[in-house]
Amino acid sequence: MASPAAAAATAKSFHPSLSGKPGVMKLGTQNADDEVSLGLFAAFGLTSICSTLPSRKYDEKWSVDNLKALKERVEKHKINLDMVPLPLSSAYITKHEYPDIMKGNSPQRDRDIEDVCNIIRNISRAGIPSAKYNMSILGVVRTEPTIGRGGATLSTFNYAKGKQDPPLTEAGPVPADVYWERITYFLERVVPVAAEYKVKIACHPHDPGMPKGKGWRGVETVLGSFEGLKRFVSIKENPYHGLNFCQGTISEDLENPNKEIHEIIRYFGTRKKIFNVHFRNIKGKFLNFQEVLPDDGDVNFLECIKTYKEVGFDGMVMPDHVPHIPGDPRSQQAFAFSFGYIRACIQMVEGWNSESLARNA
Repeated sequence: MASPAAAAATAKSFHPSLSGKPGVMKLGTQNADDEVSLGLFAAFGLTSICSTLPSRKYDEKWSVDNLKALKERVEKHKINLDMVPLPLSSAYITKHEYPDIMKGNSPQRDRDIEDVCNIIRNISRAGIPSAKYNMSILGVVRTEPTIGRGGATLSTFNYAKGKQDPPLTEAGPVPADVYWERITYFLERVVPVAAEYKVKIACHPHDPGMPKGKGWRGVETVLGSFEGLKRFVSIKENPYHGLNFCQGTISEDLENPNKEIHEIIRYFGTRKKIFNVHFRNIKGKFLNFQEVLPDDGDVNFLECIKTYKEVGFDGMVMPDHVPHIPGDPRSQQAFAFSFGYIRACIQMVEGWNSESLARNA
């Protein structure tokens, strides 16, 4: 049997990128933080997670002590709590935690924004480095599901078959200029707090993008395009203001996702605006797509991981939505499949660390 040093040297000759340290990309998740799930995540090799939402409003659950307790509970499993969600979810406007922010209703939106700022301050004091959020009115828009591989039920969107009924949401007409005003109003007040307290805030794109000038039910999804996301990150430019880079959602907004996604990763990745990645695959393109498992879509995940590596991305890569598969009612097996697939892609690009290779030689 070869010595550990010789085995490591041989490994490096086949994997020139190996440095003797684990790869910088982290396998993560955002779907659970209970004790049983944390044990499973540790066994699967997850090193970081985003927690579930502590509370829908600014209350005692957002106290520094409670956030510290959450962090300690996660870290007990040798997993880092890299991110928490703010109570600004992707829910439809009537189910949103703070609807007046997106409705532009002052002075209530000012009080709500101050709640968000206080949450960010406490996140910082608890030692948690980042938070994710949405600027959503429509929520996640889908049409009738379709059936995929093995009888799996696939979340699907087909603009031509969608029923925009009623024609307006409870937020009323929201043309692009109005939506941008509300987003800017929020960022001007929240980004300085995030920067002062050194908490990265990561915004999710609108899911999915809609035709420019038409939108959906009177709402223009301004964060549903490459151009819109470029404009978004330029507002209140700051290292702590960036994206929850949902590759699945961005792929939905492209005519040729497998080809076009790399330019977008490079644009935001080289500017250090990708704070975490939702790694979800699709079949289809802009206005007509299905959500599928990682290996079953049009986008080559391995090539994407190579591009994240190229731009020096060092955050979490996590599954997002998964198909509903017969015999897997809670989607646990679908997520386990996705974890393994993503971990394999990362290892193929980053390489295994030399100690592991030597130990198994």
